[in-house]
Amino acid sequence: MFDIQENLKKLPDRPGVYMHKDSLGEVIYVGKAVSLKNRVRQYFQSSRNRELKVRSMVKNISEFEYIVTDTEMEALILECNLIKKYKPKYNILLRDDKTYPYIKVTMKEEWPRVLKTRTVKHDGSKYFGPYTDVSAVNNIVDFLNGFLKLKGCSQKQFSTSSRPCLNYHIGRCAGLCSIDKGSEEDIREEYLKSVSVAIEFLSGRSRKIAEQLTQEMRTAAEELRFEDAAYLRNQIHAMEALGEKQSVVKQEAGDIDVVICLKRGDRGHIVLFFVRDGKLVGRESFRLDTVVGINDNEAVREFITQYYYSPERIPGEILIEEHIDDEELIGRRLTDIKQKKVMLQVPKRGHKKALLELAIKDSLVLSKSIDDREASKKERIDSINKQLEEIIGHQINRIEAYDISNINGVDSVGAMVVFENTAAIKNDFRKFKIRTVEGADDFASMQEVIYRRFKRFLDGDKAFSKLPDIIFMDGGKPQITAAEQVLAAMKLDIPVAGMVKDDNHRTRGLIWKEKEYKLSEYPILFKYVTAIQDKVHEFAIDYHTGIRNKSLEKSILDDIKGIGKARKKSLIREFGSIEAIKAASEAELAGIPGMNVKAARAIKEFFVERET
Repeated sequence: MFDIQENLKKLPDRPGVYMHKDSLGEVIYVGKAVSLKNRVRQYFQSSRNRELKVRSMVKNISEFEYIVTDTEMEALILECNLIKKYKPKYNILLRDDKTYPYIKVTMKEEWPRVLKTRTVKHDGSKYFGPYTDVSAVNNIVDFLNGFLKLKGCSQKQFSTSSRPCLNYHIGRCAGLCSIDKGSEEDIREEYLKSVSVAIEFLSGRSRKIAEQLTQEMRTAAEELRFEDAAYLRNQIHAMEALGEKQSVVKQEAGDIDVVICLKRGDRGHIVLFFVRDGKLVGRESFRLDTVVGINDNEAVREFITQYYYSPERIPGEILIEEHIDDEELIGRRLTDIKQKKVMLQVPKRGHKKALLELAIKDSLVLSKSIDDREASKKERIDSINKQLEEIIGHQINRIEAYDISNINGVDSVGAMVVFENTAAIKNDFRKFKIRTVEGADDFASMQEVIYRRFKRFLDGDKAFSKLPDIIFMDGGKPQITAAEQVLAAMKLDIPVAGMVKDDNHRTRGLIWKEKEYKLSEYPILFKYVTAIQDKVHEFAIDYHTGIRNKSLEKSILDDIKGIGKARKKSLIREFGSIEAIKAASEAELAGIPGMNVKAARAIKEFFVERET
């Protein structure tokens, strides 16, 4: 069992990211902290004056995990990446990937510019970032353009009649639009030198500019030009904010995996850090079943050869602490699999070395808790199995759970979810659209689902090749009977239990051999069964909702003359639902891309006829 209070005592007083998990080990919340020790503890103190969402989340926390970072900025960026990866139910999810700004130098333009952007393109420009301090980015872009008198407008060609803009008149632009053609080459040479200074500055080599600014600020203050001094002070502060080290994010890093070996006694783990598009997006640990007598070199070699077996798993580079045996051979093998150059590297300097050091540092912190977490997980599984065995009478490993969903018998569907050793095996989840049952007949619908699932097994279908140790039905005796009758007819000896709910639609008990076992007497098993029941119910409803929406769109819009696939797609995208299309005016319908007055009138007439 994961002891929350004991693990709270082990939290480091360092910045990082924490992940709260539910009883099934799924991440339900990701957050960042200046001090993990202080921040995570707050969740388990007094609940007074807390938001309802936070109180609800805390009730569902069964364990937590954390990743230590060097700075709060690193924690913020990693938090964003992990939220995108796990999509936790208690986090606010962003709509797109345009999270942090970059500074862009448009090198392919005749007169390069320095500007802020939130999109990175392969257009020959130089990109610096991403950065988390947007105001610092704005200040730096403004400062570089003014200090170096760089072109700020987007105009690429200047005519003889071009007139300088305000920036030229206030001394913030060299006035390229008004230069004499004869002196253009000399001015371009000077201009490109200024661009090079900007690039040097953005690359972290800003000491000379900082010294010059500091001296100018002091001079302005001595001359009582306080507004000028304040402006220069703000530029210096922006430089400091922008220059804070971001070792977890390097735009030029690309896709990299960092492989670290941890060994403690006769047990060991491989810790794998993922960098995608230059961003650290997460970490996984893998238990080494046999480590006695194996050194780190052998462990890393065996892991790489076994883990990287498909193209989608293989990054462009794999960073390791030390060279491994057959390194060149393994690199060629990975290149063959990916059909693209793959490099194994032991970095000695630069941002890749910094990334490796960050991973090693975090792994050392992780190693102090990884065995405890493994032991806690095993204890939890053992406790659930023990309580389940106490009821069922024999050991249970694989569980299949079933539910039916429909509205008044329309668009009935069935759902099957699978759990092994308390973990949801999502690749084994299955959906069934009811084919033979009319109306709201859950008994017959469930029998169809059970028959089709195990018929596929008897027919040798690999997608249904594993048999469960027990079947959990969402419901009581009728649902159990429905499954048992089908299994008996198919001569399959698989036990069936029922998951029943109370009047408030919350999990109450487990029905086994005519007897209901109140799960309040089995607290650990109660959480597990509740999670299974919630998961199969949610899976069935999601499938039913998708089928229902699709059938609505198809059955109505496809019957309207003149409304083809393109117009239907445009209407749904614009209005969102059939009801909104129905309520729209003829003019509103006609104004949609791809529509015209004739098609809009056909829609209005169609719905009028349906109501008469």
